[in-house]
Amino acid sequence: MPSIHSQIFKMSKKQTALTFLPVLLLLNSLFLPSICTAEVPRLSEDPYLWLEDIQGTRALDWVKEQNAVSTKELEAVPGFEKMRERLLTILNSKDHIPFIAKHGKYYYNFWRDEKNERGLWRRTTLEEYKKAEPAWEVIIDLDRLAADEKENWVWHGAEFLEPDNDLVLVSLSRGGTDADVVREFDVNSKSFVKDGFSLPEAKSTVSWRDRNSLYVATDFGPGSMTKSGYPRIVKEWKRGTKLADAKLVYEGKEDDMAVSAYTVHDHGKVYDFLSRQMTFFSDEVKIRKDDKWIAIDKPADAIFGTILGDYASIRPRSDWKIGNKTYPAGSLLIEKLDDYLKGDRNFTVLFEPTERKSLYGVSDTKNYILLSELDNVQTHAYILQNKDGKWERTAVSAPEFAEVGLSGVDSDESDDFFMTIEDLLTPSSFYISNASAPAKKEKLKSEPSFFQSDNLIVEQFEVKSKDGTRVPYFQVSPKGMKLDGNNPTVLYGYGGFEISMKPNYRASEGAAWLERGGVWVLANIRGGGEFGPNWHESARKENRQRAYDDFSAVAKDLIARKVCSAEHLGAEGRSNGGLLMGVMLTKYPELFAAIHCGSPLLDMQRYNKLLAGASWVDEYGDPDKPDEWQYISKYSPYQNVSKEKKYPPILITTSTLDDRVHPGHARKMAALLKAHGKDVLYYENTEGGHGAAANKKQSAFMSALAFSFFWEKLKK
Repeated sequence: MPSIHSQIFKMSKKQTALTFLPVLLLLNSLFLPSICTAEVPRLSEDPYLWLEDIQGTRALDWVKEQNAVSTKELEAVPGFEKMRERLLTILNSKDHIPFIAKHGKYYYNFWRDEKNERGLWRRTTLEEYKKAEPAWEVIIDLDRLAADEKENWVWHGAEFLEPDNDLVLVSLSRGGTDADVVREFDVNSKSFVKDGFSLPEAKSTVSWRDRNSLYVATDFGPGSMTKSGYPRIVKEWKRGTKLADAKLVYEGKEDDMAVSAYTVHDHGKVYDFLSRQMTFFSDEVKIRKDDKWIAIDKPADAIFGTILGDYASIRPRSDWKIGNKTYPAGSLLIEKLDDYLKGDRNFTVLFEPTERKSLYGVSDTKNYILLSELDNVQTHAYILQNKDGKWERTAVSAPEFAEVGLSGVDSDESDDFFMTIEDLLTPSSFYISNASAPAKKEKLKSEPSFFQSDNLIVEQFEVKSKDGTRVPYFQVSPKGMKLDGNNPTVLYGYGGFEISMKPNYRASEGAAWLERGGVWVLANIRGGGEFGPNWHESARKENRQRAYDDFSAVAKDLIARKVCSAEHLGAEGRSNGGLLMGVMLTKYPELFAAIHCGSPLLDMQRYNKLLAGASWVDEYGDPDKPDEWQYISKYSPYQNVSKEKKYPPILITTSTLDDRVHPGHARKMAALLKAHGKDVLYYENTEGGHGAAANKKQSAFMSALAFSFFWEKLKK
C-alpha cells in the first residue's frame, strides 16, 4: 500500500525524478463461476472488533497463539531452516551494490549486513567508490546509536541542507513505523546538533527553507491532523525558537489528505512550494513569490514539478483540453516556468502515451533530460537535448525485458548520470555515463547471480480479460518445462494506485522458488501504472472488479496453457495486493491451492476508519456512502466470507507496528476464517511497519514462511 508519507513527502524535493505516484502483488484462474451481484449487507455487529485494539492484551495473546501454531507447522516443512539461512545469506551479502547519491563532494550510501543489522550511513568519493573495496567514512552507526539510546531505530533517510550539504535532517523510526522522529545532524562533526532542530515522533514532513528555518508539517496537537492521519497544518520554524511559536504557513481541512511545504534547489534556482493534497490523486500547488503564495493553475489531478531549473513540468492524469488542443492523460508537458505563471500555455510535449506505452521516469542533468518509458511493460530509455528549440531524442541501448533506470548525478554541476540495468534473471549492474555520449558508459558495480538461472527462461504472454482487454504477464520457468499441468506455480500481483509491476531481479524468489523447480509469474493487471493513468483509472472505485477479472484471467490462462492446474497454483500479494488475495480467496477459490495474503486490506467496510485508510478513498470509494458501498460490498473479502464455501489454504501475515494498513484487517479475517473451520495460518511480526520486517533477519524469516507454505501446498 503506497503511503502519502513515502510517495509524496519523502520524494526528492526536486519532484521531477517523477516516480509519478506511480513510493512495496497478484492472481487469477480458470473455471470461474458467476459473481454474486446481490448487495452484501453491512455487519450490524463485528464479533472480532476487539482485534483492532493493536496493543490490547487480549488481542496480543491471540496473536501469540496464532504465531505459535503457524511457526510450528511451517518451520517443520523440510528445508525450512536451510531456506531461511540461504535467504539471510543473500540479503546480507556484501556483493550487493552499495548504491550512492551525491551531496556536495561526497557520495552517500546506507548499508546493512550481518554485522550491521540496523545499518551504517556512510560516504566516500567517486574515485574511491570505483575501487573493488572502497574505503568508507562512517557518518552514523545506527546499531551503536540504537544501543546508546536504547531504541530500536530503523533508518528513514536524511535530507540535506542545500547547497552547503553540511547539515541534514535525519529521520528515525521506532521499529519500522511510518511515524518517525526528526533530528538535525552535522555530517562533518558526525554528531547531532546541540539544541538543533528536533521533532518528536509523528508522521511529519520537513524541509529546509534555509540554514536557519524549516517548513514543518507535523502533529501540532489536537485538531492538527487530517482524518487520514497526516498533517493538515504547515508552519515555518525559525532556529532558536520553540516549535509552538512557529509561524503558520497554511492550514488545510480535516477532510484533506495532507499538506506540506518544501524548497526545491534546481539548476541554481530556489523555489518554495506549498501542496494541499485533497485526495491521493489530486492537489493544489502554490509557489512563494515575495512572501506571497501564488496558486499554480493546473488540473487538480495533474502532477506539477520543475525541471532544468527554468521549466515547469506537468503530467496530466486525465485528458486536458486547452483551447483546441487536448493533451492526453499521461503526457509530459514542459514550458518555461515564468511564462507558465503569466498564463502562457505553449507547451512542448516531451512524451505522449499510446495504448500500450506509458511514462516510467524523468530526471535531468545540467543540460539534458533523461526520460524512460514502458512499452508493453518493457523499458526504453532516452536522452533529450534541446537543439534550436527542438528536443531531439537519443536512445539508450538496453537488453529485452530489462528494467532501466536513469538518474542525474548532480544536475547543477554536470551532465553525468547513473544508470541501472536488471531483469528477472540478470542481477543489477550500476553505470555512470555522460548525457553527451551515453554509449560510453562505465560500469561502477555489478551484482553476482544469487540463484542458478542458466536453466531458466523469461517469457511474456498476454490474455484477454472478461471484457476483452489484453492483460500482459511475465513467466519465469525452467527451459523445456513440460506443459502437463503439474508445475508448482506462484502468481504475483498488485493492481492499484498506478504502481507498475516491472520485471526486475528478485533474488529471494529465485533462491527459494525457482531453483527448486517452481514457476513464478508476474501479472500486469489494471489498477497499476503499466499503461499510464488510464490503465489505473479503468480499475478505480466502481471499476475495481476489472482488476480481479484480470488477475483471474491470468490464472485461468496458466491453467489453460497447462503450465499448472488449480491443484498446483498459488497466489501472492501484499498491501493492496493483499486485498487482491482476499478477493481471490472469497470469489475465486477453485482456482488456487494456496494463497499468501500479506499486510492486507480486507475489511473494506471499515478501512477508511483505520489508520491511514481515509487517504485511499480516492482509490476504492467511500463505504459510508450507500451508493459506493454497494459496489465495494460486492468484493470486500471480510464481508464475503462464506461458511459453506470451500477455500484453499491461506497464510496471512502482517506486522503489529504497521501504522499504514491496520493489522486488524489481517487479524479479523484470520479469526473469522478459523471460526468457519477454514485452513488458515496466521503470522504477525511484532516489528517492521508496513513492510512487516524491521531488519534483514526478519525479512528472511518472513520469506521462508511464505515459500515453505507454498512448497508444501503446491509441490507435485
